[in-house]
Amino acid sequence: MKNDITTGLLTRNRIAKLSEEDVLQQQDYLEAIKSFARLTYESIYVIDYEKMAFEYVSDNPLFLCGYTPEEVLALGYEFYFKNVPEDDLQLLSIINQAGFDFFDKLPQGNRKLYTITYDFHLISKDGKPMLINHKLTPLLLTSTGKMWKSICIVSISPHQQAGNTCISKQGTDEIWQLDPKTHLWCKALKQKLTKRETEILRLHAQGLTINQIAEKIFVAPDTVKYYRRRIFERLNVRNMVEALSYAVNSKII
Repeated sequence: MKNDITTGLLTRNRIAKLSEEDVLQQQDYLEAIKSFARLTYESIYVIDYEKMAFEYVSDNPLFLCGYTPEEVLALGYEFYFKNVPEDDLQLLSIINQAGFDFFDKLPQGNRKLYTITYDFHLISKDGKPMLINHKLTPLLLTSTGKMWKSICIVSISPHQQAGNTCISKQGTDEIWQLDPKTHLWCKALKQKLTKRETEILRLHAQGLTINQIAEKIFVAPDTVKYYRRRIFERLNVRNMVEALSYAVNSKII
């Protein structure tokens, strides 16, 4: 049985040799991004800073505000001016300046390891505001280390207000939070959950109720409620929906 499984996993699509044409496909990185967009519920788009335009916009509806991907692609930066309220536009200007100041001070060889995340409102065509979380990370750099293209991922924010600007470095627990008053970066560490808190959060993500979780991990329901309160306090959220959103966005679970 194990040999059958191994054969199925390792030999079903084995490729013996790549042609030159196959290798050249690596240059078309947008195909990989489009494939990823088909797998996620989050909205994805690519910014080209040389052209100051959008290069790709996925069809996931969250970011589109009622437009088609083609319309948002054509709008480019104008999309922000049409669909972000004035206060949040000013916030985005501050974040943009502070973010690139931070980025330009990094060693060139490490710049792709950093991701910035922040929250702002989008206003749909029917006038309804929605607070979204926006993640941005370098995709391509110029030979001088400038950010040429970036990939952005948009999801529902776990917070209640705009801002919450944070830079993280891949492979570390280090984060830098932007002070909204001084516009300076303050170094901190990512929030962590205990093993038991993480377990309970994952079981909630699977759709289990408090009583079902208590039965599964052999504790009383009140114990599960206690851990839930601890999770909310650690993550600074108000309920389990916000906790799960925060945990997914922050790669806690």
